Amino acid sequence: MSVAGPATLDFHLSDDGVLTVAIGDATGHGLKAGTVVTATKNLFNHLTQESETPAIFQQSSRALKRMNLRPLFMAMAIAKVKGYQLTLGSAGMPPVLIYCAAQRIVEEISLRGVPLGSLTAYSYRELSLNMAPGDVVVLMSDGYPERFNGKNEMLDYGSAKGVLMESATLPPQEIIEVFLKVADKWAGGRPQDDDVTFVVLKVK
Repeated sequence: MSVAGPATLDFHLSDDGVLTVAIGDATGHGLKAGTVVTATKNLFNHLTQESETPAIFQQSSRALKRMNLRPLFMAMAIAKVKGYQLTLGSAGMPPVLIYCAAQRIVEEISLRGVPLGSLTAYSYRELSLNMAPGDVVVLMSDGYPERFNGKNEMLDYGSAKGVLMESATLPPQEIIEVFLKVADKWAGGRPQDDDVTFVVLKVK
């Protein structure tokens, strides 16, 4: 499912050292879409202590469904980091890119999941991975791959793996800047059609 609308980003660091990062993208525009974003951020702050991302998604989806804001939904990806362990979950967001420093390869992690607020009994999944120093994790909204140029062509995901491969040795903020420069060059002056949001995590 392609999702376009206001993007959001939030994070929480628990007392036991677990960093939980969420990136989301609401369907639609305007006041109702903003309401979905605000409600989802509040739900994230309330549920972030949940140890499993499927539980966060399921409870959030039920709460948004009860708000009856259809046809508005919220796509979201969550990354939980503790030490060198990374746990990923997705509710309708683009694939997560992971640069493995030891092998010098970029992997694309795609987790199927419907956006929040669309179904109340959907079984979300999570995936746990072991990270190593120098590894990089990139989460993004679909505003990047769906950036259009003057010929009405989409940038798509194809370039994202190459961009990360070339920039992975840089600090996280500079990696984001490279992504944005590539997107701007592709667009050739055409304004953005959607929000572009990135989360870049680099293992020390």
